[in-house]
Amino acid sequence: MMYLARAIHFDESDQNVFANPARTGEWCISGGFEFSNWVEDDLTGKQRQAFANGWLGLETSGRVTFVAVTQIEEAELEELTDVLAQHFVDFYGAPDLASARPVATEELTQMRDLCAENPPNTLLTVARELSDAGVRESFRSIEPQSAGLEQFAIHVTPED
Repeated sequence: MMYLARAIHFDESDQNVFANPARTGEWCISGGFEFSNWVEDDLTGKQRQAFANGWLGLETSGRVTFVAVTQIEEAELEELTDVLAQHFVDFYGAPDLASARPVATEELTQMRDLCAENPPNTLLTVARELSDAGVRESFRSIEPQSAGLEQFAIHVTPED
């Protein structure tokens, strides 16, 4: 089984903090490559928020604070590889899809590896900072909260 992550929203905050919020349920990757040439002066307003803790939605190129680990099928992964490769052509100057596809595959593989370390429904967050060596990313996982059956069971006490 393969896993990737989908955007998840608990409230409307992402609508307010990101210039372009990701859509709930879209597949996401870290997307740290967007910030590879950034300097401190680039980190203002909503761009700062996207840099600091935004995952990249692959359909909207929007950002989201939380993603959830979810199973993905091979066909979906192939389609996402093409979508991301096209993104590299459209926004980052890759000469063509054939040149962009290996880079897209690598980005998706990194995200799959991160997701594989966690059980389904685990929430992931990303934190970025600028360092002398470039952008540094760190990831945090929040385990899925599984409710115990006792929270839902109806306890009947037999009357004597």
